[in-house]
This record gives sequence, C-alpha cells and structure tokens, in this order.
Amino acid sequence: MKLVKVIGIAAGMMFSVGAMAQQVANTAASNPSARPIPESDVLFKKTVWRKLDLREKQNKPMFSENREITKIIISAVKSGELTAYRSDSLNTPITREEFVANMTPKESGGGLSDEELAAGFGQAEEADDAWGSALGKDAVATSSATPVSNEFFPKQLYLLELKENVVFDKKRSRMYHDIQSISIKVPATLNPLGFEQNVASFKMSDLVRIFRNNPEMAIWYNAQNDAQHKNLADAFDLWLFSSYITKISNPGDRGLADIYGGGKKGLLAAQDAAEALIEYEYSLWSY
Repeated sequence: MKLVKVIGIAAGMMFSVGAMAQQVANTAASNPSARPIPESDVLFKKTVWRKLDLREKQNKPMFSENREITKIIISAVKSGELTAYRSDSLNTPITREEFVANMTPKESGGGLSDEELAAGFGQAEEADDAWGSALGKDAVATSSATPVSNEFFPKQLYLLELKENVVFDKKRSRMYHDIQSISIKVPATLNPLGFEQNVASFKMSDLVRIFRNNPEMAIWYNAQNDAQHKNLADAFDLWLFSSYITKISNPGDRGLADIYGGGKKGLLAAQDAAEALIEYEYSLWSY
C-alpha cells in the first residue's frame, strides 16, 4: 500500500509539473515580449510609448544604406515571414494587401482641372495613346500590364514607435525596459492629410526571430569597427538607440503633447517623464 501511495504522489507531482510547464509555454507563445517576465515577479509596471527618429546620429547604425530596419521588416511581411497588426494592441492582424495599401501615399488630387486641360497638360497622355496605337495592341497590353509601384521607400519611413513595459523585477531587483511592439509610422510631412499614420505594428518576439534569421542584413552598423557590427536584436537589448517618451499609461489615454502641449513643452515633459522613472527606481533603495 505504501508503494502504491508513493507512486501515486510521484505521478501527481509529475502531472502538476507538466501542467505548469505547459502553462508557461503557452504564456510565452502568446506574449509579444522577447524576454517575458512572470507576473508574479512584477513589483511595478508602467506602459510607455516612445518615438524613434532613424535620421538621428545615434540611430544611423539601424538605418545604414541597404540595411535599413524598415527594409528588413517590409521584406519579411511581403514574404509572409512576419505578421503585421493594425495597431500596437496586437489584436488584429492585417493582410499583405492591407499592409501595402498603408504604405502607399493617399492621392490628394482628383485629376486635371479645366485650366490645366486648357493649358495642354492632357496632350501628353493623348500622344502616348497615339504611339501605342502605332505600335500595335500587343505593345499597349504589355505597357499596361506592368504598373508602377507607388509605395513609400524604406528610407522614407524613418519614424518608429516603441511600446514598452517599464517593469521592476522584484526577484532580480532591477528595472527592465520590456519592449512589447514596434510600429512603423508614415511621417506627417509625407502624409497629405498632415498627421502621422500607422503603417503596421509588430510583436517584438516576432521581430527578434526575423533579426536572428537574417544576420547579414539585420545589423546595427558599427561605424568605428567593421568587425563589431551587432545584430538588431542585440541592439534593442543593449538600448543602442535614442528615443523620447510620447505617452505614459494614464486613465485618459492621453499623450504628453495633449497634456502639456507640443513643441518644446512636449519635449520637456518627455524629459521629465524619463527622469521620474529613473528617480522611482532609485527611491526603491531608500530607507
């Protein structure tokens, strides 16, 4: 009887451990973080949004010629390796067609005006039609079957938005910047409507996988030493970029610019917010 009881206890423990392992695996699979922190270890958490301008000198290594981070992400989406989401809530995936549509500039005009037609701007199109007729139907069909792409170039999409959880891990007694998602934005200067537009958002865990699988392209370019280029996944881990805070989680879901105003006031508020997070971490060790 004792032997049966011991075997039963051991089997129960093994089942319990297996169930816990499965639960941890499921949580890791659904978590957008590349390095998820168990909720039981979280003493403090704030969700923070940051803007990252890839034209800045400190961010140039992520935006080197022909190895732009935006180019790598766009190529991965088009090849089907990476899932794009409508927003940084990461709840609604979008198709490749929707992604390309978001990358295509919106037309601000609706054709030629009467004055432009009277000035002869439409004659060029008529001349093209005449040449097409002279060359034959096959030539016209060939030219019309190869449309010109009107997408933004990766170099034009220099604005990224990071969503992170600033977490104090009580088990390891330190603060972590746990990036949840990265979004590509169309800058307001390129949008005819005059505001920033979200192209798509991506899970950080998915991006790390893409960066690791493409070590030749996904590099943080070390301008001082060609033998010490870093993978983009490591660059985000080591925080080798410059950014500024645009929003911290609050009941009204308002950005710093909405609360304090734009321009210099917004930048000062972003600096104050960053210093407040640092001060909170330091104050945890005060007695």
